[in-house]
Amino acid sequence: MTGTKTSGDIGRNRAGAVTDRPGARDPRTGDRPSGPKGYASDFVLRLRNGELGSVPGVCAVIVIWTTFQLLDNHFLSPRNLSNLSVDIVGTGLIAVGLVFVLLLGEIDLSVGAVSGLAAAVFAVMNVNSGMPEWLAAVTAALVGGGIGALQGFFFARVGVPAFVVTLAGLLVWNGLMLYVLGANGTINLHSDGFVSALTERYFHDEAVAYGLAAIGAAGYFLASYHDERRRRAARVSSRSLGGIAVRTGTVAVIGFAAAYVLNQFEGLPFALLIFLLFVVGLDFVLRRTRYGRKIFAIGGGVEAARLAGINVVWIRASAFAVSGTLAAFGGLFLASRVASVGQTSGSTNLLIDAIAAAVIGGVSLFGGRGTPWSALLGVLVVQSIASGMVLIGIQTSVQSMITGGVLLAAVVLDSLSRHSRKSHGVVR
Repeated sequence: MTGTKTSGDIGRNRAGAVTDRPGARDPRTGDRPSGPKGYASDFVLRLRNGELGSVPGVCAVIVIWTTFQLLDNHFLSPRNLSNLSVDIVGTGLIAVGLVFVLLLGEIDLSVGAVSGLAAAVFAVMNVNSGMPEWLAAVTAALVGGGIGALQGFFFARVGVPAFVVTLAGLLVWNGLMLYVLGANGTINLHSDGFVSALTERYFHDEAVAYGLAAIGAAGYFLASYHDERRRRAARVSSRSLGGIAVRTGTVAVIGFAAAYVLNQFEGLPFALLIFLLFVVGLDFVLRRTRYGRKIFAIGGGVEAARLAGINVVWIRASAFAVSGTLAAFGGLFLASRVASVGQTSGSTNLLIDAIAAAVIGGVSLFGGRGTPWSALLGVLVVQSIASGMVLIGIQTSVQSMITGGVLLAAVVLDSLSRHSRKSHGVVR
């Protein structure tokens, strides 16, 4: 796969000839522009060609944070931002799992119900039956993964549309959750348990947050440098060392700013650290493994992927298994946040928020475009809206309308950018 150009690497110039990138390059070295003017020119050309990436999500965060800060100056306080960083974890994990399914151009409507059922299984086994906490958590994760694999089988092997399979799953698993919870309907988690403490633990030592920011920046630089060396070896366009340094500097500024803010309250939340590890690990899987490249290939075209020798059935089924497993983990973190599991766990609003997070962050509903980082950005948008609404005292119904409006805008942008990419000769 080394040196193979993806749809994001292919464009056309004014004469109609195929080029490596839609932006301008140094004619002598093939490097992408590194100066401020060059970056601006390349950025504008990317937007014109429909390569929006994370731009809409970033703009949404800026607008939302600015608006709520003007309405209530406590919105950007260290306490609120720290709470926000914990609130995004449960829904964020579910959204990250959804990314695997959305990259195939499919949808999983059952993730909310699966998350609630997994949490209910954990609570019943641990609290009611006295099973060790770690074993109950593993069982809950296996339940989520098994449900995802089962639904993936019906979709990939039997041929039932994913929409129908997962819609039926939404009803079945939600009903099973209510049955598992029993007559009481609510189970309180042990206050001294590990799961209950997932969203309550913090690393109070300031060095931990700053160290994580430094490791993140260094890791980004090394990964980018390695990628560009491979691109040069394959004789395709690459960024200069200066360009990599600028991007690394941006990552470092964001990371250290976040660390500074978190350290002003309680320090780095343990839940946020786990979420970031999931995002980094799954991003590695999608970007740098054969399995991940196969998912992108199927999202780009099922028949082409099948002709290339990819086991489409297995990849599709496994993507749904990943979605179910991440939904189970997300359910445990959501249960930890409220220290209980009840009949409202895994509600429809959770499903909508997870889908909205993935799409708002830049994952295409048409398949083949997006990363776990897109889900992180999107869930930050969704939870920022929820947090701001609570601060200024606006009712939940208005919050739903605003989130729906933002989701619609994201889908419209996705459709327009796809049309623009097609008109400029880009495959997806």
